Amino acid sequence: MDFSAIHSLLCSVRFPDMALVRQDLENSSIIDVLSAIRTEAVRLDLKSRVRPGQSVAIAVGSRGIDRLDQVVRSLCNLFRIYGTRPFIVPAMGSHGGAAPDGQTEVLASLGVTEAAMNVPIRSCLKVVELGRTEQGIPVVIDAMAAGADHLVIVNRIKAHTKFKAPVESGLMKMLAVGLGNDQGARLVHGLAPKMGMFSIIESLGLAMLAKGNVLCGVGLVENGLGRLHTLRVLLPGEIPKQEPQLLSLAKILAPKLPFHELDVLVVDEIGKDISGTGMDTNITGRNRDILGDFTMAPRIKRIFVRDLSSKTAGNALGIGFADVTTDRVVRTMDYAKTAINCLTSLSPEKAALPMHFPTDRLALAATVHTLGALSVDKMRLVRIRNTRRLDRLQISQALWDELPSDLYPIHGPKPLCFVDENLAPFEDDQQPYLSQTDRDRSG
Repeated sequence: MDFSAIHSLLCSVRFPDMALVRQDLENSSIIDVLSAIRTEAVRLDLKSRVRPGQSVAIAVGSRGIDRLDQVVRSLCNLFRIYGTRPFIVPAMGSHGGAAPDGQTEVLASLGVTEAAMNVPIRSCLKVVELGRTEQGIPVVIDAMAAGADHLVIVNRIKAHTKFKAPVESGLMKMLAVGLGNDQGARLVHGLAPKMGMFSIIESLGLAMLAKGNVLCGVGLVENGLGRLHTLRVLLPGEIPKQEPQLLSLAKILAPKLPFHELDVLVVDEIGKDISGTGMDTNITGRNRDILGDFTMAPRIKRIFVRDLSSKTAGNALGIGFADVTTDRVVRTMDYAKTAINCLTSLSPEKAALPMHFPTDRLALAATVHTLGALSVDKMRLVRIRNTRRLDRLQISQALWDELPSDLYPIHGPKPLCFVDENLAPFEDDQQPYLSQTDRDRSG
């Protein structure tokens, strides 16, 4: 493709100088995962709720949760000590290309393998129906999970990217959507425009708790740095009551962009391991689905996505939220995986490819060009690694000049660094912070 005309149009575009800052986020975390699980198990006297020889299915999803492999391995060890026969089932709806091998590969990318967990992984797409809700919705569950004597669900509790309710993304959603495999996920998403996602999740989740074999749920909450902050083991009757409290905690701890208005947000990577929508819409303030276009704070005029994460395995769902991207994203994208995820969630717009360019320099120039007549010294630009890593941000000179008190300088504004026409990686996190005196000198 001949980019000569594009080069000519964009060659004069200037970029603002960028500073590196640290955002002060909640960083307290669980040190010993195994000890935390054992403490919770003793509190609930889990041992008395199972019998030696019984089978225990441990349901694990597709999200990149901090130390998920340690959590799952600790649960497997615990139930082996109890004399039961634990095994792992994927509980991820249509993820992994809606294929058993694909879902096993997703688990492996999260460190959850048969060798590492020392238990079998039983992946299939077959489901069984446990009955129907009061609204007549079929209650379907993974056949392997349903066949076990006991079921344990493990998931992070956090804000959902599509709706706000007392329960959003967490244990109830895994019961209603993740454990239903592709069939259940398609059913829920298909009914959501008519009935509302929360209504369906609540109805199916409660039915699953009443009719199924749930022993307990392990609810995980991460801090602002994406580290495991809280671990709670909840009995079936406790899940509907306590998950809303854990969700409130998760929202308090969640990182946020520290600016309400931006001209450009540069996102180094998006992926399903980062957010269900590739980049968290609660961070970007930008969402679009069958119900319409939604924007909230922060207000961002343009989003430039540079790449896909390695752990997303080509699933580019969410790229449709970007205005500009790179040819790297297009080459790395697994269209089939992305398409099946979008079809299941009724979200074709999330796979829509924006303008894409061969280098970061051209892509960023195109992004800035489409802002119109905006002087470079007034440009409000932020660069982040991804929407889960907001502890380090690059910010433009205009934002540096109004630096909030909860942002701490690492270095002052300097020209963007490109290597072979692509943005250089973020600087080392271990760089010392600037003192106020040094900041004044550099500014």
